[in-house]
Amino acid sequence: MGKQEKIVSMFNDIAGTYDIANRVLSMGIDKSWRNKACNLAYKFYGKNEIVRIIDVACGTGDMIEFWKKIAVSNGINLQNVVGVDPSVGMMDVAKQKLPDVQFIEAGAAQMPLENEVADIISISYGIRNVVQRQEAFDEFARVLKKDGLVVISEFTKNEKTNPLDYITDFYMNKVLPTLGGLISKNKEAYTYLPNSIDEFLTTENLCKELKQAGLEPIHTQAFSMKISTLIIARKL
Repeated sequence: MGKQEKIVSMFNDIAGTYDIANRVLSMGIDKSWRNKACNLAYKFYGKNEIVRIIDVACGTGDMIEFWKKIAVSNGINLQNVVGVDPSVGMMDVAKQKLPDVQFIEAGAAQMPLENEVADIISISYGIRNVVQRQEAFDEFARVLKKDGLVVISEFTKNEKTNPLDYITDFYMNKVLPTLGGLISKNKEAYTYLPNSIDEFLTTENLCKELKQAGLEPIHTQAFSMKISTLIIARKL
């Protein structure tokens, strides 16, 4: 089994408890991170009519709910949201919550979608699980309309420059695997998560890789003691 298949099977295994584990582990703060990502993306895109948002590594559909809800609160007519994920287990949970949304079983680097069909592509806390990251960014560029946006939220590696950085590190490496393991009965999965934030997953590197794919970063922002980073890039 290759690395990507292993990751998918792990997510299939923890799908049932994933939502509750996520809320507990982020202490609910991930809701404000997601809110900000959607609001900022809509502001940067600047259109009241959006044909299609594609949420990649959509998992249990969390981000899709935010895109829909925040479109309404911003007076935006969002016609269609599509969820893409290689984990059937995770999407089964999403389908229960969002019966009106189309879900496609696929990895980020090979999406069965036509060229230039998306206004916005988002990937939230999922890019670290994509083994072929540069290929995924190339794929995003192919599927996005010109001037379309890529919206990435992710846990990124940071230099430890002050005591808070060490607290963050302790939480990610010690507290998260223990709590996540208890909730999901799969400690291995939650030990994998902090380990998957590899040394290449820095804001600088992600921006460089996006640029290589013809996606120009227009906004980067770190939240909550630099635990979560938001990157918004525009297709040139």
